[in-house]
Amino acid sequence: MSTSNRYGNSYRNGNGYGNGYGNFVAPPKQSQDDYDPYGDDYGGDARYGPPVPSIGSRSSPAPGLLRDEPPIPAQRERAPPVETTNAERQIAQVLEHIKQEWPSMCETDCIPVQLALQLLDSSSVGRAHEYDKFQETYEYLQESLKGIVHEHHQGFNSSIGTFHKIQGSIQASQKRVRALKESLAAAKTSLCTTDPDLKKLSATSQAYEGLLNTLNELQELRVVPDQLEAHISEKRFVSAVDVLQNALRKLRKPELDEIGALSDLRSYLANQDTALMDILVEELHEHLYLKSPYCQERWQGLAKDQGASTGSYADSTSNIVPFHECVENIDFERAATEDPAKNPEADTFSYIGLLVEALNKLGRLEAAVDILKQRMPVELFGTVNYTINEVDQRHPSSLRGGSTNSEGLYIYGSRETQMRADVIYDLLWTLYGKFEAIAEAHRVFHETIKALIRREGAGNNSALLGSFKELWNLYQNEIRSLLHNYVTTDADLYHFSSSPKTGASLVGKKDAAREHLFKFAETDPKAPDIVAEYDALESILRAAVPGLTDDRKGAASDKRAGSRPILDPVGSRKGAAASYETKQGSESHKSLVEPSVFNMSLLLPPTLVFLQRLRTIVPPGSDLATSTLTTFLDNFLVNVFHPQLDETLDKLSDTIFGEADSFLQDQEWARVAKKPVFKGTTAFFTVVTAFCKMLATIPPDQALSSLIITQMMRYYDKCFGWYKSLVTKGQDEATDSQTLRLSATLALEPSAITETAVALWSSEEPDAVQLEKEIDLLISRADEKSLELSDVVQDKDVMPSLCMLYTSMKWLSVKTAALRYITQNDVENARPTLPRQSSKRWTLMNDSTKTSSDEGPVHLPMTPETAQAFDGIVSSYEELATKALLTLHLEIRCQIIYALHRTLTPETSAPYVLDQEVTEPDPGILTLNGDLITFDETVGHFLRPRESAFIRTGLGRLIDTYLVRKALLAKPMNHNGCGRMQLNILVLQQNLKNVEEGVDLRHSAEYYALFEKGPGGVVEKARADKEAGDDVEGDEEAKSMRFSYEELEALMELCFSEQLANPERGIAAAAKRQMGEKMLALSEYTWQT
Repeated sequence: MSTSNRYGNSYRNGNGYGNGYGNFVAPPKQSQDDYDPYGDDYGGDARYGPPVPSIGSRSSPAPGLLRDEPPIPAQRERAPPVETTNAERQIAQVLEHIKQEWPSMCETDCIPVQLALQLLDSSSVGRAHEYDKFQETYEYLQESLKGIVHEHHQGFNSSIGTFHKIQGSIQASQKRVRALKESLAAAKTSLCTTDPDLKKLSATSQAYEGLLNTLNELQELRVVPDQLEAHISEKRFVSAVDVLQNALRKLRKPELDEIGALSDLRSYLANQDTALMDILVEELHEHLYLKSPYCQERWQGLAKDQGASTGSYADSTSNIVPFHECVENIDFERAATEDPAKNPEADTFSYIGLLVEALNKLGRLEAAVDILKQRMPVELFGTVNYTINEVDQRHPSSLRGGSTNSEGLYIYGSRETQMRADVIYDLLWTLYGKFEAIAEAHRVFHETIKALIRREGAGNNSALLGSFKELWNLYQNEIRSLLHNYVTTDADLYHFSSSPKTGASLVGKKDAAREHLFKFAETDPKAPDIVAEYDALESILRAAVPGLTDDRKGAASDKRAGSRPILDPVGSRKGAAASYETKQGSESHKSLVEPSVFNMSLLLPPTLVFLQRLRTIVPPGSDLATSTLTTFLDNFLVNVFHPQLDETLDKLSDTIFGEADSFLQDQEWARVAKKPVFKGTTAFFTVVTAFCKMLATIPPDQALSSLIITQMMRYYDKCFGWYKSLVTKGQDEATDSQTLRLSATLALEPSAITETAVALWSSEEPDAVQLEKEIDLLISRADEKSLELSDVVQDKDVMPSLCMLYTSMKWLSVKTAALRYITQNDVENARPTLPRQSSKRWTLMNDSTKTSSDEGPVHLPMTPETAQAFDGIVSSYEELATKALLTLHLEIRCQIIYALHRTLTPETSAPYVLDQEVTEPDPGILTLNGDLITFDETVGHFLRPRESAFIRTGLGRLIDTYLVRKALLAKPMNHNGCGRMQLNILVLQQNLKNVEEGVDLRHSAEYYALFEKGPGGVVEKARADKEAGDDVEGDEEAKSMRFSYEELEALMELCFSEQLANPERGIAAAAKRQMGEKMLALSEYTWQT
C-alpha cells in the first residue's frame, strides 16, 4: 500500500505534481486559456480514456456523497469512445466533483492554506459547516487513488526492474570507453617515434606523386583541343570556355614552363581564345538579329499576333509564350548552366544567357558589347531592306493599286486602295514583328548583363547596359524613314538620317572623289586574282589560328583542322556590308506603294501597336523613359506630316476645282445621291471623308481639322464663283449698274420679292396671298424697268447647272453636317513651338481598330470653337443652295414676263389690228411654251418634288394676271387682234396644264372675251358685278370672273384704241368723246367696288 501511495501521488494525473495536500496543488502556471486539467489532455497515457458521462457507474461511492450532493453533470461526449476501467471512471468522477464543488482547488494560483483556514473558521464568513463535505471528498479521492494503484501496481513494479537493467548497461558502456581511451593514448605515443627509412620513402613518394601529376596534366592537356572542338561543335560554349581557361591555367604553372613540346599547344590555345571570342560574338549576333533559324518561329508568331490583336497577348492565336512570362521564368540571379540533353539554341533567351556567361568567363564581355553596338545600325537597316524585299515578292506590282492621278494622289475606298493597304500592313506587321523579337532579345541580353554585374558586385557599368537606348534610337530612325517614304512626296522635304555620310567633309559636303572609293560589294568573288588572294589568306589563317577557317582542300591530310568550327568573319558579314553600302549610298529604303498623306491612317495603327508592346519590353530602371517613346511621332507630325497634308489637300482641291468636268453631272451619282450632283462635289466629299478617316487614326489636332475646314471654305468660294459665272451677263450685255441676270440679282440682294419667295419656300402648302404678293412685286419691278434680253438666261445649259448646284450644295451640306463631332478629348493645336505631352496625345490611339475602314460612321473631331467655323461652312452651303433654288424660281418668272411683254407689245410683235382672223399663235408664245416644257423637264429630272412644286406653282396665275394688267400694251386692237390674243391664251393654257397642276387662264380669257362685247358689254359687266355685290364671297370661280376698275378702264380704252389710233381727227375725237361717256358710266358702277 505504501508503494501505491508513493507512485500514485506522483503519476496519477500524468504530470508528477504531488505534495502533502493530496494532489490538490496547482501544476506549473500556464495561461488560463490553455490549461484544461479535466479536458482532452487529462492524463499523459492513452489508456486514460475519456470519462464516462455519468457518475452512477462508480463501484464504491463514498458514504453520503450520493445522499447530500446533486449528481455531477456529464462531461461532453468524445468520439470515438474508449473503454475505461472502474478505477479510471471513479477517479474521473471524483475529479469532476471537485471541479464543481471545490473550484478554487483547480485554479493555477490555488493556496491550500487559505482554504484550510476557511474550513476551520466557524464564523458567518467561514466554511466550517462544509468541513464534513470536504472530508468526504477527501476520503472519496483517497479510495479512487487506491483503486488506481491497485489496478496498475504490476506495471509499476515491472518498470522498476527495467530501470535497473538500463543502469547496468550504462555502467558497462563507461568501462569500454575508458579502455578505448587508453588504447588511443598508446597509439599516439607510438606514432610520435621517428623512423629514418619512412622519411626517405615519404620523400620518394612525393617526387613520384609530382611526376604522376605532371603526366596526368600533360595527358589532360593533350585532349584539350579535341574537347574544345567537341564543346564548340555542340554549342556548349560555357564548357568550352571552362576547358580553355583550365588548360591555360595549367600551362602557366612553373613546372610546365621548361617543357618545350607545349609551345605549340600554348600558341593554339592563345589563338583559340581569340577565335572563341569571335565565335561567341557571332552566335550572339545571330540570335540578337534573328539570323538563326531558331528565331524565325518567334518573330513570325509576333508578327501574326500584332496583326490580329490590339497590342496584348490575350488574344494571341499562336503558340508563342508571352514575353513577360519568358522573363519571369528566367532566373537571372543564377549563373546560366548548360543541359547536355537539350539543344541550347532551341531556347533563344536561355542561349543568350549562356553566351553572355561564356563571354564573361572569357573576360571579353565588354569588347563583345562594343562590337554588337557597332553592328546594330547596319543590321537594323539590313533587316528593313530584307523585309521590304520579302513583301515585294509576295505582292506583285500589278496588284498594289494604280488609280492615281498625275499628282500621285488617290482616294480611299477603292479596290486598289485596299490592295495598297494590304501591302503596307504586310510590311509593317512583318517588320514590327522582327523589331519586337530583336527588342526582346536585347532585353534578355540587358537583363543578363545587369544580373551578372549585380552578382559580381561590379556596380553600374553604363558601357555594358546602354545598348537598349541605342537600339531605340535606331528604331526611331527606321520608323521615321518608313513614315517619310510612304507619306511625303517631296524627297527634300525632310531628312531623317542623323548619322554622318560616307565621304562627307567636316562642313557636311560630300567629296565626290572619295564617295565611291572602294566597295567590297562591287568585287567579283570568282575572279582568278581574288580567288588566289583568298586562298593565300586562308592558308595564313590556318597556320596562325588552327580551326579558324574551314580547310576543305586539306581535309584528308589534316583531319583535325578540317573538323574544327568555321569562323569566317568576312563571309558572315558580307550581307551586312552590302546593306551598309546600300544605306550609305541611298539613305532610304525602296517604297512598295506610292507615297500619300492618306497612307498615314495605314501606317499609324501598326506603329502604335508596336510602340505599345515595346513599352513592356523596355527594361525597368533604364535610361529610356517609356513616356518618351512617341516623342518622335510628335516631331514627325509637326515637321513633316502637317506641311505635307496641307500641300496635298491644296493639290487635291486644285485638281478637283480645275478639272473641266468638275461642274458636270457625275455619271455615278445614283450611288451616292437621289438626284444628280456635280462630279466635283462627290470627288471633294470623298477627299473630306478620306481625310476624316485618316484623322480617326492620329491624335486629335485642331490644326488638322482647320485644314479641311479651310478647303471646305475654298470649295464654297469655288461653287459660288461658278454660280456667279452662270448668272453673269456677257461683256456686251453688262452695264455698269448691273452685271448679273435679274433673277440672280433678286435672289442675292435682300428685297421684298426675295422675302416673299423665301416665305413661299418655307410654307408647307401653297399660299395664295403670298403668290399674289409675289406676282404684284414682280410686275411692279418690271414696270419700273422693263426687262431686256440680257436680264434673262438664254443658255439652256444654265438651268441644269443651277439645278445641280442646288442638289450638290444641299447634298454636300447634309453629308458635311453628319461629320460634325465635338470631341471630348483635350485636343491640341500642334505647333513646333508648343510643348506637347506625348503620353496624353497618344493614349487615345491605343485602339488599333481605329483604322481607315468603310464601315461605321465618319466624323471630323472638333472643339466648340472650331465647330463654329464648321457650322458657318455648312450654313454657307445651305445658303448657296437656297440662292440657286430662288434663282431658278425667279428666272422662269422673269422669262415669262419678258416673253409676254414682247408678245403684247406691237413694236416687238405683230400688231393686233388685223384685217382677217389668224389661226396660228404668236411665235413668241410658241417659244415660251417650248421654254416652259424644257424647263419643266429639267426641274423634274434634277430636283425633288417639293423643289419642283415650289418653282412650278403660280406660273399660270402669273401669266393670267400679266395678260390682264398689261392689256394696254397691245393697243390698238380690233376684233381680229382680240381673237389672236385669245388664241395665244388658249395655247398657253393647254401647255401649262402639262407644267402646273390645275392651271386655268379663265380670268384673262374672259377679259378678252369681254372685249368682243364692246364698250357696252364692259359697262354691262360692271353693272352686273355691282348688282351681285358680295354674294360671290367664297366662290373662287365667280371671283375670277370679276375685274377691278383699273382693269375695266384699261379694257374700255382698249375697245376704243382702234378708233383713237385712226389718223382722221374726227373719228378719233368722236371715239374719245364716246369713251369718256362710257368711262363715266363705268365709274358709276365701279365706284363702290
